[in-house]
Amino acid sequence: MAKTIAITNQKGGVGKTTTSVNLTALIADMGQRVLVVDLDPQGNTTSGLGMEVSDKSVYEVLLGRMPMKEAIEKTEWKNLSIVGSDIRLAGAELELVGLEQREYRLKTALQTVSRDFDFIFIDCPPSLGLLTLNALAAADRVLIPIQCEYYALEGVSSLMSTIQRVKRTFNPRIDIEGVLLTMLDGRTNLGLQVVDQVKKHFKRQVFATTIPRAVRLGEAPSHGEPIHIYDNRSAGATAYRALAKEVLERNGIRV
Repeated sequence: MAKTIAITNQKGGVGKTTTSVNLTALIADMGQRVLVVDLDPQGNTTSGLGMEVSDKSVYEVLLGRMPMKEAIEKTEWKNLSIVGSDIRLAGAELELVGLEQREYRLKTALQTVSRDFDFIFIDCPPSLGLLTLNALAAADRVLIPIQCEYYALEGVSSLMSTIQRVKRTFNPRIDIEGVLLTMLDGRTNLGLQVVDQVKKHFKRQVFATTIPRAVRLGEAPSHGEPIHIYDNRSAGATAYRALAKEVLERNGIRV
């Protein structure tokens, strides 16, 4: 059975999709069978992995129009598959409201393919609506990217409250996989102060790896390539490779 990890933070621009693309591609490159579910209507994880919009999407799965097995597409990258997204998903929140088991639609669909993968990662939208609730109900763990900026912890308390509410109501097994510090500029006192602040707040849940603010990380999505394909020697590739190893080690897998 796959371990399912939701990558979420209701605050936008924190490196959530960048992490979804690069962490999953590198874990797959390290020999694990990985499925990415793009649950963000912007579809940036889909395009960031070089995939085009198609009739096969998570939107069709959530509304019960397509089995999960049919919606999965193989990417160009070894061991990495995706269930893509597009703008149609923006209307899914309203369409799901009237459906039975609306909070469990994604969980039920993923159960049909869980044995085919080692890890399933869900890229969540930057909100705490019904789509994110579906992700949290389906996930074993939550990975929270936090940008190293002045308002880093703003809104995180709302996310933690939502996770606790999901734990009580929908998914008692859910827990924190880790907190990831992103967009760090180590040359500034502010960046280092935020690192200290987040570590005091989350303690051992913070990953040892931090993701730097890097030009190449910003360029890679426009080429539809993960960072280790676009520029394997870049600081971003080095950081996400270290993160992938750290995630695998936390799950008892030696690389």
